[in-house]
Amino acid sequence: MASVVGDRLRLVVKVLGNLVADEVGQATRRRRRSKRDERSPAEADAASAGSEERRAKAVRHALESLGPFYVKLGQILSTRPDMVPESIRDELQNLHDQVDVQPFSVFEPVLAQDLGPDWKLRFDDIDTTTPLGAASLAQVYRVTLPGGRPAVVKIQRPGIREGVLADMALMRRASKIVARVAPRFNEVIDTEAMLGSVFDAMEPELDFTGEARNMDEARQYIRRFRTLDVPRVMHAGPRVLVQSLAPGSSVRHIDRAHFSDDERIEIGKDLLRFMYHGYFVHRMFHADPHAGNVFAVPGGPATVIDWGMVGRLDRRTSLQLLPLFMTLAQNDGVGLAHHWAEMGRMTAWSNMPAFTADMAAFVPKVSHLSLDDLNFGVSLTTVLAKATKRGIGSPPAVSLLGKSFANLDGSVRCLAPEITLPEVFKGEVPKILLALGREFLGGSQFARNSMEMLLAAVTSPEQVRGVLADIANRQFAFNVHEPRTTAAMGGQRTTRASGGLLALGALALLLGHRRAR
Repeated sequence: MASVVGDRLRLVVKVLGNLVADEVGQATRRRRRSKRDERSPAEADAASAGSEERRAKAVRHALESLGPFYVKLGQILSTRPDMVPESIRDELQNLHDQVDVQPFSVFEPVLAQDLGPDWKLRFDDIDTTTPLGAASLAQVYRVTLPGGRPAVVKIQRPGIREGVLADMALMRRASKIVARVAPRFNEVIDTEAMLGSVFDAMEPELDFTGEARNMDEARQYIRRFRTLDVPRVMHAGPRVLVQSLAPGSSVRHIDRAHFSDDERIEIGKDLLRFMYHGYFVHRMFHADPHAGNVFAVPGGPATVIDWGMVGRLDRRTSLQLLPLFMTLAQNDGVGLAHHWAEMGRMTAWSNMPAFTADMAAFVPKVSHLSLDDLNFGVSLTTVLAKATKRGIGSPPAVSLLGKSFANLDGSVRCLAPEITLPEVFKGEVPKILLALGREFLGGSQFARNSMEMLLAAVTSPEQVRGVLADIANRQFAFNVHEPRTTAAMGGQRTTRASGGLLALGALALLLGHRRAR
């Protein structure tokens, strides 16, 4: 492994060195030109814009040349305006994971190692001439299983796992250096924790048994959404995955005229509903639901493929994320600011009043828009940039969430751009709350929640009395304007249980009372 890390380090240094050398050369030429420049201000601005575009393209090409880990990292950075300038972010959105197709003979040894020397007997036919997909991690081929069932086989590229693990090791070292030399930056943007969430999400892409487990788990969750499906796993080994063939084509290439309006709108809404439940209920979500990973066919369910990169949320972050979404749907910028701050962390130089004002001005501009006019990923990154500017750190999961939101937004837009995200979300909130209420009442979780409520009763009796009054009046609402302590505004978390948790407890008790009747 040490030799692989050394090889990757030399390659990274070479690529970045070439990038720096090119930038220095461009800067030198610009200085020489400026001495004899007789262009108008408009021409000078156009030349500067052209220079920015060249720089952005050079960064993208450098990341693509370094391989899949850096491509994924670049895609995530394209949603981080607090870390990357706009010109480069726009170009990073064009990052792709497509590489030159390698001949099938390169992958035959992998099949033999994973499936055994008689691997050919597992398939009636395999199309070795033209792969269905070629990415830097794997190539995918269409196969026919015994009995005539169509399927696909995904084969990992030889040596790619070792290279990606080496890249991860290098980035871990780099994040520690950043923490030492830029502590103020690292306090707001915890680079090591952010990279850790990316590493965890990418791990199943390096071992297909993990991707297969993700698909099996997702299939259990997707059953209640009648217009959606997840491929069936026929075989899963570390480097070979055989799964059912997704019918149709990716929604990026579909002709919407071939679908009825009701059909395509329902698919788009179900995709949103499924992802909302992933964020808030199951706490496991597809981190890369771009249009190329959603296949649709008229008259049949749409299939969500490529479950290698999956994000997972802890219970607290998920519960804090839900009221944050609700504030956007309810056009409540002040509430969004408070929930974002609670979900993240305050620094010594945080300016909460300014961030609240930022959100109060921003949210009304986007809360009513349909997908024709709203890019939710861009909206999220706008909030992220404002929070960072005001000294409010964001949780590590935000990077993957931003990537997931942005890709989901694009996929649904391909199907049904007239859908309004807040309206779909508001319609799904009661079902999400019912699921959370059942979780609250379940076994050991109920015992833990009861203890948290007892603790809250000691530390905040006024809030408990308010919750009990709501139960008596059969009312339920999230408290989006929770009181903030001076300590919380100065960088310390409060120790009381969150208002959202108490509200969920009230809901659970109310549901139990109604069922008893």
